[in-house]
Amino acid sequence: MNVLIAGAGRLGTQIAQVLSAARNEVTLIDSDDDRVAALQDRLPGVLLVAGDACEPTRLEHAGALTADLVLATTGDDEDNLVIGLLAKRQFSVPRVAARVNDADNAWLFDARWGIDVAVPTATPLISLIEEATGATDTVALLRLSKAGVDVIETAITPQSRAVGQALGEVSLPEGTVVATIVRDGQPTVPDPAIRLRAGDELLLVSHSATEREIHTAFQ
Repeated sequence: MNVLIAGAGRLGTQIAQVLSAARNEVTLIDSDDDRVAALQDRLPGVLLVAGDACEPTRLEHAGALTADLVLATTGDDEDNLVIGLLAKRQFSVPRVAARVNDADNAWLFDARWGIDVAVPTATPLISLIEEATGATDTVALLRLSKAGVDVIETAITPQSRAVGQALGEVSLPEGTVVATIVRDGQPTVPDPAIRLRAGDELLLVSHSATEREIHTAFQ
């Protein structure tokens, strides 16, 4: 799947990490040159583009013509609407999702603006992946039948036996890797030496593990 993400904030960066780990072609565009430069080492599998996604030429340069999915995740509703409209009307992107930052603007995020999926800030990642599930501590966020992998999220609670353990000490099911650790709202590189804390959220990619197996490994 070819994915174009507009907005390299926390949400856009987190989604880019997950989809890249699941072997998708991911491009992330942001108007902040310094932010794009800072992400070069953190997102080795993601193509980073500096530019304003509201400008048709920059959106085309980032790959809108070949994108299967465009995600507008900036912190500005007006920008997300413009990006969605350009993606759908000018570049005929099959699927467009956009983040709604202000609930009062939610009524605008529909097909008239080229938006297929409007994403409330309360549930951004799940809705963007179109795999909304029940609110449990371990949920399947994304099922990629073509790639044959699942992306699974698990939260470390104060009762989790993994609290205080180094990530490398946790025995994971075969064919499973940690894509990122979200700590204090920020995605973190999953270094094996990092010690897990209550409140950490882990995103894992697996070819065969079930949600129960992931739960057992950490809880």
